Amino acid sequence: MTLSAAGGRTAHFATLALIFAMVLWASSFIALKYAFRTYDPLVVIFGRMLVATCCFLLVARRLYRGCTYRRGDYRLLLFMALCEPCLYFLFEAKAVEQTSAAQAGLITAVLPIMVMIAAALILKEKTTWRSWVGAAVAGGGVAWLTLLSAPSEDAPNPLLGNTLEVLAMVCATGYTIAMKFLTRRYSPAFLTAFQALCGCFFYLPLLFLPFTELPDSLPLAPTLAVVYLGAVITLGAYGLYNYALKHVPAARASSFVNLIPVFSVLMAWLFLGETFTLLQGVAALTIMGGVLLTQR
Repeated sequence: MTLSAAGGRTAHFATLALIFAMVLWASSFIALKYAFRTYDPLVVIFGRMLVATCCFLLVARRLYRGCTYRRGDYRLLLFMALCEPCLYFLFEAKAVEQTSAAQAGLITAVLPIMVMIAAALILKEKTTWRSWVGAAVAGGGVAWLTLLSAPSEDAPNPLLGNTLEVLAMVCATGYTIAMKFLTRRYSPAFLTAFQALCGCFFYLPLLFLPFTELPDSLPLAPTLAVVYLGAVITLGAYGLYNYALKHVPAARASSFVNLIPVFSVLMAWLFLGETFTLLQGVAALTIMGGVLLTQR
């Protein structure tokens, strides 16, 4: 097999990995919304990290293969973990608690734009005027969607929830930039396992805060949702995304996040019965239009 053929096959695998990762991430909004109906958000997130860590312990000896530590890497590793899962999940959990799963999914569309801006400022990548216009349009669409959102049973405080989801995307941007550097020397499996372990240590003390409601029983369906988040989303989605980041540019990988709003809106309609008003639909199209403009 020639080098070009091998490279083409790797690129195809990376593309498929990104698509499957986006489907899984979209489904995480549904699983979170469902789990939050029974469990405290902090309990859900810690359970998610614990399940993922336990899964990685089964293959712990293989995780460090192919990894090359360079002096000072611990700073970047800790920064990556602080961005995601620590702060990211904290913001996202509170966001999904306050807004609808569909709206939270739509706001993820601004992630590629944030990564573009970070790459221009930090990595000095060239950015066209069209991309900046698209960023402004998408940002305006997010603001419009948030202002149009009225409180409901599934979204008691959409203004707060959507704002927290934007903060989660800021954390995801820092994570993506850090990951692009780290995948040069560390395997995707090791980085995903490191995230899960750091998440356990970060969220364990939060379980003992006065306002955290610890469960006195473990109903089957919500518990399975937590297991799904830990075993399938944390291992599957992050593993696939980290694999793709190793083989494609960060900006291209983040552009696939545009698929999450499409999948999340469909899943929220199918599984949670959420609906959109006409104006909210127009605001959503404005977001997607701005994102597509940045990708041209």
